[in-house]
Formats: sequence, structure tokens, C-alpha cells
Amino acid sequence: MQTVLVSGGGIAGPAIAHWLRRHGFAPTVVERAPGRRAGGQAVDIRGVALEVVRRMGLLEEASRARTRMRGMSILDADGNEVDRSTESTFSSGRLDSEDIELLREDLVRMVHEHTRTGVEYLFGDTITALAEDETGVRVDFAHGPSRTFDLVVGADGLHSTVRRLAFGPEESFSHHLGSYLSVFGAENFLALEDWQMWLRDGDKGFGIMPVRDNTELRIAFGFESAPLAPEARDGDALRQLVVDRLASLRWEGRRLAEAARKAPDFYCDAMAQIRMDQWSRGRITLLGDAGYCPSPLSGQGTSLALVGAHVLADSLARGGGDHRAAYAAYEERMRPFVTLNQALATENPGGPASGESVEHAKNFISLDS
Repeated sequence: MQTVLVSGGGIAGPAIAHWLRRHGFAPTVVERAPGRRAGGQAVDIRGVALEVVRRMGLLEEASRARTRMRGMSILDADGNEVDRSTESTFSSGRLDSEDIELLREDLVRMVHEHTRTGVEYLFGDTITALAEDETGVRVDFAHGPSRTFDLVVGADGLHSTVRRLAFGPEESFSHHLGSYLSVFGAENFLALEDWQMWLRDGDKGFGIMPVRDNTELRIAFGFESAPLAPEARDGDALRQLVVDRLASLRWEGRRLAEAARKAPDFYCDAMAQIRMDQWSRGRITLLGDAGYCPSPLSGQGTSLALVGAHVLADSLARGGGDHRAAYAAYEERMRPFVTLNQALATENPGGPASGESVEHAKNFISLDS
């Protein structure tokens, strides 16, 4: 039985662990956080990814957890409604679609609980070194003892440690898209009821949706910016930058800034894509955002992770122990799908891609090739 170390305990990591276990591999997942990560924006399961979730046995549970929006309002910088829709929202697309929008933390919980039996989880640790030879990959950890695995999968996100150790610095592959996104939770101080609000004020703006039966808000705040200097990306400095930008908004700036200041689930990062000529090197390969992050601007990061996990595990199972052939098949099948979905992020700068483009991209792969 081949052993596989998966770095990253978000969505992509547990998803690939599920499929590896089903195909007879022995997966271990290492996650830097001390447990499942909470918080985060709403994410989408679209097109072919719905079939992946169905095959995992999670479609019914994911459907029950979906957001239940009635529509959205588009506001000017002073908070006046200038447009509204009861047919679609910017975050999820058409409200009558079969696609599922749900909170990231809910999907993380589902996939983790679905894989707790038969998958070894190492929380609170991270990889510090990788050394490959003809028999496997020796992995050094920050806290646990070194171990050797047959294969290593980097599913550890935009700032992947596995990618840095195996392929080189992030700067060689990361392409900044001109903005940053902050996501955090707050009490529902706007009294929204299954209704989203979207506002743009100059080079910044936000989308707000109620969650948890309208008791909480998820606030996604974006602002245009060149890549920030390293010192500005420090956690405290970055939060203060977001607080200051929010405070400058003409409508609800003060309350939004205070919510960001206090939020325990505060998140902020660059809108960027990872573009690589090759996702695999030797016994090591990359999955999801680590290898082909499309950015939240595409709305397809979660679907790419879920589909990529299925395709990678299927390719390894078909490879009969030949990881080189398996990785080549994985890349051949996934790359056209990734290219189309990454293009969604840049099709309409400042707004969502067209419905036709999303429909085409989300289904542009067969799981059974």
C-alpha cells in the first residue's frame, strides 16, 4: 500500500485523502493550524464539482447547508440602492441554479468529518524539508519526527510550503491581479434577511451577506492595490490597513471598520493566480490553489480543488504504481479545465464573468476520461 503525505487540511487536502483512501492508498494529512479552520467567505460548488461531491456522498448534506438568498441590492457610495435583483447574486450566480453556495467552514467540516476514519491527520504541524530518492520522499516536520512517504501532494494553498520547497520561491509563479480581499464575520447589525448588499466606493468596495439564519454577517471587502511590501503584510499591519480603508467608506464605514478590528476570523490576502508550466516534480505534485489558484475573483477555486482531487486520485489509481505516468495524466486532463476557469477572473475586471463563460468553464472536463 503506497503512503501519501498531503499538506493542507482545508478542502483540497481532505478531498484527495478521501479518494486516495478509496483507491487503496494510505493518506496522511498535515495541517499547520491546530484544528479545522473556521471562518471564510461563501464558496461555490459548480458544474462537474457537483458530481464529485455526489460521488463522495456529501451532496445532500451540502445542499442542506447552502445559502438561501432571495436576491441582492447594488448600492452607490452613499448607500442608496441603484439596482437590485431577485434572480441572481454576484456571489453565487443565478438563484435557480443547481450549483451550491455554502460557507467555506461548513464544507471544510463536512469533508474532514467524512475522512476522519482511515485518514491520519497531523494538526499543528508543517513541513520544513523534502528530500527525494529512488525509494520515496523523506519529510522533515516542524514538530513531529521525520518520516518517509512514497508520494507527497501539496494542497496547501496560495502560499504553498510544498511548492516553495519543491519548485522554488512563490514569486516565480504568483501573478498579482491588482487587488486585495478581506473576509470577516460580524453580528448582523444591518438586519439583513436572506439578502445581499454590494457597494463600490472608488477603488474599494464590499459584498455583505447574512448567514446562520440571519444572525451573522460575512463581509467581503476588496480594495485595489499593487503588491504590498513585506512589512505591510504582517498580520497586525494588514488588519490595520483594512480597518483604515473601511473607515474611509462614506456608508457604514465606521461600523465596518470596528467589525474588522474585532473579528476573530479576520482574513486578508492578495488576489493572485498561480500559473505553472508543470505541477509535478519527481514524487511530488500540487493540487488546487497550490498549483493553479484561480483567485476568488473566478469563483471557481473550490470547484477546481474538488475536481482536481478526483482526477489526481483517479490518475494515481490507474497508474498502477507509476507516479510519473499518473502525474502526467493528471496534468493532461486538468490543464484545459484550469485554463478556462482561471480566465474567468480576468474576463470582466471589476465585475463577474458572463454567465455563458461560467457555464462553459465549470463543465469543461469529464470525470471518467
